[in-house]
Amino acid sequence: MAVDPGAKTLGVAVCNGARTVVTPLTTIQRTKFTQDAAALLKLYDERACAGLVVGLPLHMDGGDGRRAQSSRSFVTNLLRLRDLPVVYQDERLTTFEASERLSEAGVKPHDQKAMIDAEAAASILRAALDAIARSETKP
Repeated sequence: MAVDPGAKTLGVAVCNGARTVVTPLTTIQRTKFTQDAAALLKLYDERACAGLVVGLPLHMDGGDGRRAQSSRSFVTNLLRLRDLPVVYQDERLTTFEASERLSEAGVKPHDQKAMIDAEAAASILRAALDAIARSETKP
């Protein structure tokens, strides 16, 4: 499962067991951490996920900023509730990619708002799965 943690929402995406099909799942409206974490962990458990990929919003130069620190804090707090495998994935340009994909699918810009975060989470998950596949094929 992947999560795109934003200030107002958590975009969520999942993949199949073979790690070949990635699907944008939902967008969780953020309220309080405990409620956000409960909603995320419920989805995680319902889909019997093996780990969590968390988008890390780095600056274009690769440096951390407030948003990256916020993502790391979210994970730190989540791991206090549940011990689960977590990896970070650079999420630079994933919202742009998501918007492009939605536009290509014919979704009007004003209709994209409800879908963009889950679609960005799908981009994050695809990137992580691609990285895993590359590392598994190295001799």
